[in-house]
Amino acid sequence: MSGSEHSPEYLKILQADNEQRYSFFINEAATQREIWILTDQYGCVMLNTEDEDCVPVWPDQATAEAWATDEWSECKAEAISLAVWHNRWTAGLEEDGFAVVVFPIEGQDGLVVYPEDLDKALTKRTRKLNSK
Repeated sequence: MSGSEHSPEYLKILQADNEQRYSFFINEAATQREIWILTDQYGCVMLNTEDEDCVPVWPDQATAEAWATDEWSECKAEAISLAVWHNRWTAGLEEDGFAVVVFPIEGQDGLVVYPEDLDKALTKRTRKLNSK
């Protein structure tokens, strides 16, 4: 994926820190009503931090696919609607003791959050968008 394929705003967010990418992710996911993950033949791809086992999520297909390199080159980006995320994923991740790593990019791990906290942020942003 070459830089010429992306808008200046998109390229700017790739230079942002974890907190800025998190805010961008919340807005994009709420606006598009979907979250992107990577899957392989075993299911959802997981990342391990020092403290947590995490499901990585991205705001769009392109940024998810950009992560699918090297040992993850066989992975496919998959969209999950916010409705499905709220109804199935949040509780399932909480129950299994997993965290979520939001919008990791090359050279930066992304912000690690608990599924319930991510769900609350997405719900709050979605409500705000719906009230406009």
